Amino acid sequence: MAVDSTRNLIKDTFDTVCKGYDGEALAFFPRSAAAMTRRLGLRGDEHVLDVATGTGHLALSIASALTRGRVTAIDFSQGMLNCARQKAIHRGTKNVEFIEMDMQNMELKARSFDVAVCSFGIFFVEDMSAQLKKITSLVKPGGTVAISTFEENHYFPPLVELMINRLEKFGVDKPPQTWKNVAREDGCRKLLESSALTNIHIGYENVGYHLATPEEWWCVIWNGGFRRLVDRLGPEQMARFRSEHLAEVDSRRNADGIWLDVGVLFSIGQRPAV
Repeated sequence: MAVDSTRNLIKDTFDTVCKGYDGEALAFFPRSAAAMTRRLGLRGDEHVLDVATGTGHLALSIASALTRGRVTAIDFSQGMLNCARQKAIHRGTKNVEFIEMDMQNMELKARSFDVAVCSFGIFFVEDMSAQLKKITSLVKPGGTVAISTFEENHYFPPLVELMINRLEKFGVDKPPQTWKNVAREDGCRKLLESSALTNIHIGYENVGYHLATPEEWWCVIWNGGFRRLVDRLGPEQMARFRSEHLAEVDSRRNADGIWLDVGVLFSIGQRPAV
């Protein structure tokens, strides 16, 4: 029951934030998608599965690199998928299909994909090892499995710490830190090895940038996973929290703006050929 409750809460959050998910303040999503696409070294004729696609940043990036291939992208958030489909139409991308499907209950044919990717999604499930094994089972022998996760020391510091510390003053408990299990190279390697993947390569890239105003950091909070935390506040508390938090964020501004530090780990492995 607790697992279902958490799942529904996550789904409701992403249905709520979908329209702001592609805002300029959240540019780390398309930046990391482009970086993953480069690292995959695609031939161009692959059938790629994108698990927990969100608004399709990675799916659309990969689709643009496939001259003869195609992408099947799944997510359990109808709101996110609607945004992804509209982006595909706007860009004229025809070699991608978006399907509403929970990654924990995937109804797809085993060994039917050349590549499977999961961008910033694996840490939303309690048993990451079991989830990755499910994803790996859908890839052909010799195929590629890849995930992207946030790197522990470059996970929006110090802005996240400022946010969490202030939320605790408002009675909001610190959220579970399960994402940290795959926030370092050793944790990522261990996860991929648990799915019997070989030829594992783990790379790091910082896709950070400067925000012009504290309000842009609020866009990151309000239009992403952090929304689940601040939504626990009542209207009066929310207004006070926002004012106080953005004031401390503004104190971090320099001549270039407010640095949004975003480190990403790209973990790529191969399913054994036999």
